[in-house]
Amino acid sequence: MNPASPFVVISGIAGLYIAQSVIGGVTWAGLPAVMRSQGVPLDQIGLVSLIALPWALKFLWSPFIERYRLPLDGRNRSAVIVAVGGAICVAGLLLTGTLSPANAFPLLACLTIVAFAASTVDIACDGFAVQTLAKAQHGWGNAAQVGGAYLGAAIGGGLFLYLVGALNWQWASWAMAALLVALGLPFLFGAARNLPEEKREHVPSLAAALKRPELRRGLLVSAIFVTAQKTSLGMIGPFLVDSGFDVATIGLLNGLGSIFVGLAAALLGGLCVRIWGVRTILVTSLFLQALFLALFCYGAWTRALPESLLVVAAIGSSSGVMAFGFVALYAQFMRWSDPRQAGVDFTLFQCMDALVSLAGGVVAGQVANAFGYGVFFAGACLLAIIAAPAIALTAKSESATADVAGAVQG
Repeated sequence: MNPASPFVVISGIAGLYIAQSVIGGVTWAGLPAVMRSQGVPLDQIGLVSLIALPWALKFLWSPFIERYRLPLDGRNRSAVIVAVGGAICVAGLLLTGTLSPANAFPLLACLTIVAFAASTVDIACDGFAVQTLAKAQHGWGNAAQVGGAYLGAAIGGGLFLYLVGALNWQWASWAMAALLVALGLPFLFGAARNLPEEKREHVPSLAAALKRPELRRGLLVSAIFVTAQKTSLGMIGPFLVDSGFDVATIGLLNGLGSIFVGLAAALLGGLCVRIWGVRTILVTSLFLQALFLALFCYGAWTRALPESLLVVAAIGSSSGVMAFGFVALYAQFMRWSDPRQAGVDFTLFQCMDALVSLAGGVVAGQVANAFGYGVFFAGACLLAIIAAPAIALTAKSESATADVAGAVQG
């Protein structure tokens, strides 16, 4: 049996990453707008954020999924997990279409089950990608991951709302379900075909992951990088509103940024990781983020920054630099992950990302409210600058360790 080519593998995982982000876009961008149009109170709409919990806590069940995916004797079961989890997601969206957006709690319960299934599929998909892609393809694999996230979010948060308006809630939900089926087929019938029978001695576990010093350092670096890159994200929109931009314009900027700038930056990041390596791209993205945050800081203090530069800073910071940098970070996640339990290790890094993002968003709001946008953006800029050398040293150390380990195994 011949294994799938790197192109087939990347295409397959890209479809899954787009599908997961379609679900996220429907849930966190489309659903709140539809619920509000149906007169649902804001306090109930706020409960939509709880649907993110499976994504933040999926590390708890990742060892069980990884043990099933990689049995001690037998074929890799990634396709089984993707098929079952994907079927639950499709069925959940079909059921969602039959529920009324005005009745919040049944809808939230249904989409929470969908989120649980999608996050479980993500464990298998990440583990499969780490195991299957050679180090030279990590950048392209992560470009598919990050670029797929931007494209899927644009579909789920943009196209879905358009279909709700043009058709209705039911047909829009069912259209998204059909799209999930189409996006899952390249993985099931391409990337995951012809997987060999193997004997394995390692049993995946959280304990095995946390015993590794490089993984613990990786979690710390992940927290530092995510804090430096994402802390300011939630305050950009409010700052633009207070600077005179209307909500429709901001929505248009976000949509265009996701589709064009974010996707292009993810592809560029994948290419640059292959040419210059992870460390260079991580550090470059932090300094670019610091530059955009400095523009926001100047604009907040002087109110003299032209609107055109604010637009460039907003799209560049939230879409361009984020996509460019996170392609490299996720490539580093692959290098830090043990191929024997890649689904567990990679999931731990992602959950660190999610938990730090949630906490950082809360802290950002408090700081901006207490001290103003100028102080907030200045602090975020300084944080990005300070994070750069720490990331550079750690990424260099890990790469050297990986090279030595590869030489010993070879």
